[in-house]
Amino acid sequence: MTDGAPGPAGAPPGVAQVLARSLRRERTRAGLSLTELARRAGVAKSTLSQLESATGNPSIETLWALSTALGVPFSHLVDPPRAAVEVVRFGEGVRFTAGDADYAATLLTTSPPNARRDLYLVSADPGRPRLADPHGQGVVEHVVLSAGRARVGTTDETVELAPGDYVRYPGDVEHVFEALEPGTTAVLVSEHV
Repeated sequence: MTDGAPGPAGAPPGVAQVLARSLRRERTRAGLSLTELARRAGVAKSTLSQLESATGNPSIETLWALSTALGVPFSHLVDPPRAAVEVVRFGEGVRFTAGDADYAATLLTTSPPNARRDLYLVSADPGRPRLADPHGQGVVEHVVLSAGRARVGTTDETVELAPGDYVRYPGDVEHVFEALEPGTTAVLVSEHV
């Protein structure tokens, strides 16, 4: 998802356009002027103006302050629209660094409003794949592979995952988890909307 390394602090290149659109959208939705949002977030108006014109490089602290002032989750400012099946390989993802600490956060996926999620630790070995019947309407599953290798996704579109890889796919259609190495483990989140 990123198209280059981030600077010393802030958002990676390529996120600027998404952030600019999201800030303008959320600021307009909240009925706030540029000046008022800057005041509420405790950031300079010039900084906010640069972010809305996709020329700024905010720290994670600035983005948190803006999301708090707008009353939206942090991820609503930086997460672009997604396809039905999404894969984030280890080392990829929208990565943000802090301006005042040796700290980085990589956004893998967001939670829609009023969603319910169940979290599972999956252990599997090679052999017969786990074929799952469709769950309820709108269910989405998220998998981060911890160890081993696995083929995961809908029966029509699977991807091979290595440790640290992430995949999101519809859980309301038939889907599969197939371990390709002994001792394969993963974290699975089942999201019910």
